[in-house]
Formats: sequence, structure tokens, C-alpha cells
Amino acid sequence: MNDLELAVAIAEGAGRLLLDLRHGGLFTGKALGQAGDRVANAFIIEALAAQRSGDAILSEEEKDNPARLAAERVWVVDPLDGTREYSEARADWAVHVALSIAGAPVLGAVALPGLDLVLSSAPGFALPPAAARPRMLVSRTRPAAEALRVAEALGAELVPMGSAGAKAGAVLRGEAEIYLHSGGQ
Repeated sequence: MNDLELAVAIAEGAGRLLLDLRHGGLFTGKALGQAGDRVANAFIIEALAAQRSGDAILSEEEKDNPARLAAERVWVVDPLDGTREYSEARADWAVHVALSIAGAPVLGAVALPGLDLVLSSAPGFALPPAAARPRMLVSRTRPAAEALRVAEALGAELVPMGSAGAKAGAVLRGEAEIYLHSGGQ
């Protein structure tokens, strides 16, 4: 299995685990999000350790290991992007798995389990045509202060959405043309 196939398999597998956990009914609300973070992180860390034992890992859910700074190969993962949306049984959450070699990003996979979709850096992808009136994605819970001004200047429609991965995926699928994020959370 090459690195891209591994990234896709891990993102997809973690997404399935998260869906199973959510549908299992043992956790709700914040406890569901916390359990999801733990379960998906453990799956990803164990899968990478089994398949690429010499590689370093930077995970949002793990204490950072400074040794990764000297590593040639570093996997960068967010086991559950959009924890709030996940715990609210929404579809706009994601699992991210990417690989950096010699400090440069070389591949990635983003699973959108609520949409039964995995996007990756595999060659051959083309963006769909843009809408006549641009659609601009903003945070569902913390939209940027300048969002209204930017939307007015561009003649864009504001579309609130959860996780960063869900927003990026929406742009790639042609459901929006712009993803505005001005920093912060």
C-alpha cells in the first residue's frame, strides 16, 4: 500500500469508527465528542505505527513530540475536525490525514463520513464550474467579524458550516466558491 492509499484507508476507517460510535448511543453531547476524539486518534496512531513505524506523527489530540521537527517524514492528523458538529449528529465534520516529507506537504486525505465521501490529493481532480453568485463559507458558530463586509464587496451569499474539512470539501465539490477564515479558532 502506498502512502496515499494508506492515508485514504486510515481517514475512511477512522470515519467509520466515528459513525459507529455515534450510532451506538452510549454517549451524547460533549461526552460523544470527547469519546470520538479519543477513539479516532487511537485508531489513527495505531494504524500509522503498524504501517509506517519509522515515521513521526503530529496529532491535534496528542502531546507534541519535538522529535518530529527533525524527522524526514511526518504524518499530520486531525482525528475529528468539527467535534461539535459530530456530537450534534450533523454531517459537516471530517477526519484529516496528511503526510509531510522534508518539511513539505506531499499528500492528504479528508474523510467526510457524514457524506460518505473521502477526498484526497490523488491526481485527476477538476473543480466544478463556479456559481454565478459566489457562495462564501464561514464558521457556523464563530463567523469572522469581516464576513459581512467581504460578502457585500463580492456580492456573495454567506453559508455557515462546521469543520474546516467540511468547508474545504464543499469548495472542492462545487457547493461553494469561497471559504473565509481570518484566523483564530
